[in-house]
Amino acid sequence: LGTFDGQGIRMADMVVSAHCNRVPVRNGHLEAVSLEFETTPTEAEILAAWRDYKPLAQQLNLPHAPQPAIIYMDAPDRPQPRLDRLAGSVPGMATVVGRLRPDPLFDFKFLALGHNTIRGAAGGSLLNAELLVAQGYLGVEAAALAKGLAVV
Repeated sequence: LGTFDGQGIRMADMVVSAHCNRVPVRNGHLEAVSLEFETTPTEAEILAAWRDYKPLAQQLNLPHAPQPAIIYMDAPDRPQPRLDRLAGSVPGMATVVGRLRPDPLFDFKFLALGHNTIRGAAGGSLLNAELLVAQGYLGVEAAALAKGLAVV
């Protein structure tokens, strides 16, 4: 994570501790994430950031862009790959998060779930192509894409 300053990427001033464990399910990756911030936000601020996050693909309402991009689950046993990997308006394309709680080592920790083949491979590639078309990089009209008629 960081910002581009015109000459390179200036890394964000935060520590991220993440790991991914393969569990015996057909699809889905569940990550355990711990975050430390320079200025510790409240749990409500983190939840608001997830709720309000609207990347460009969602702003453009692209066909494979789930609304919302991030789904937070309140239940203490969620997300779970078998139950939640297809959550959202475009099955398999949203990131599902849950179990947000204070972390004794860092500031907060939570679980994040993504579908490894839908979002991670095929669907992610489709969404990238839709975004390139919508931004005019592939020479296809955005209106044709929105109607599902785009041919590259």
